[in-house]
Amino acid sequence: MRLSSFADYAVVLMSAAARHCGGTRMNATTLAAETGIPLPTAQKLVSRLSSAGLLESSRGTGGGVRLARPPATITLADVVEAVEGPIAMTACAEHGAHDCLLEQECRVRPHMNVANDAIRLALAGVTIASLTQDMPQPPFVSSPSTPLEASLPADEVEKQTAL
Repeated sequence: MRLSSFADYAVVLMSAAARHCGGTRMNATTLAAETGIPLPTAQKLVSRLSSAGLLESSRGTGGGVRLARPPATITLADVVEAVEGPIAMTACAEHGAHDCLLEQECRVRPHMNVANDAIRLALAGVTIASLTQDMPQPPFVSSPSTPLEASLPADEVEKQTAL
């Protein structure tokens, strides 16, 4: 499963807006320049995210956009659903009519909500605020120099290289 480019860009744009939280308002042009998202895409995202209540916008002098809520209260699930609609792994998990030929006799369909709920919970567990923090650097591990070392546990590699 993979996020669409549009949803991915929405997350990038929202994290950029979160880095400026409490500061000056930004506009789509500034967000596009800061993130590398093409301006027309940034404009569409600002519009959708504003419609979803995740960004608030104002016109005129001093206008622009800013987060509508604190970044710690906006989740990846909120952002993805704002631009893509409800999170659903299959069409039958969404509400409404479907065009699946197996729908009437499908024995898997009743169980798909378990998977959908798990994915939504995982996305809901990551906030935009957390995306603005630096990731801790993993400890330095040298890459194995031979294919044999690649298959050995790290402590065995140390023993082998000490010999």
